[in-house]
Amino acid sequence: MTKLYRIGQIVPSSNTTMETEIPAMLLARQTIRPERFTFHSSRMRMKQVKKEELAAMDGESDRCALELSDARVDVLGYACLVAIMAMGLGYHRVSEKRLQQATADNDALAPVITSAGALVDALHVMKAKRIAIVAPYMKPLTELVVNYIREEGFEVQDWRALEIPDNLAVARHDPANLPGIVAGMNLEGVDVVVLSACVQMQSLPAVAKVEALTGKPVVTAAIATTYAMLKALDLEPVVPGAGALLSGAY
Repeated sequence: MTKLYRIGQIVPSSNTTMETEIPAMLLARQTIRPERFTFHSSRMRMKQVKKEELAAMDGESDRCALELSDARVDVLGYACLVAIMAMGLGYHRVSEKRLQQATADNDALAPVITSAGALVDALHVMKAKRIAIVAPYMKPLTELVVNYIREEGFEVQDWRALEIPDNLAVARHDPANLPGIVAGMNLEGVDVVVLSACVQMQSLPAVAKVEALTGKPVVTAAIATTYAMLKALDLEPVVPGAGALLSGAY
């Protein structure tokens, strides 16, 4: 019998991309591996990508973890990188531990992945030392993200803030713009390009092109989250067409 895995996602209410890109990757994996996946979400309110709204939204994540554990999901993904990183350095460890405890208290223990923690872990897996980052956030929030990642042991050589405050507008940003944005960045000595430090900004269609243009491995928050979910489920982290991290090289 084919093994079926339930994928739980804790999603900002205005996020329309996490439930698009993560299923797209796991469904692509179904074409080359026998495991099957279903997708289940719980939402926390957020419209503007501002520190106050992000903090209020993060307070709802415990309820979401509890709701998803009612469905006995096999893994939970927290789908907002900047909400975690805006809460203070290293906060992804605090969040993951607390939300996993919520599932345990509901007799439905499941691993919890935050997109923030997944990106940090992915960069370690890829043995990155120096990176470049593209993010949709306003400059002050992007600086928070850059500082958070630096504190995790990486040198951020160059970064771009696209300064899109409205979260729905972030989802509407055309991924076809990303190769041109990266082309204008200083990538000398960069080990990995973070094409989207945000699970709301679509990037999957541009990953292969940016890898071809730069000759460098490319990762995104959504790709890193997918990798972390597969590892947590003890499944081979391989997805066709999803960049270096999911190529089978790691």
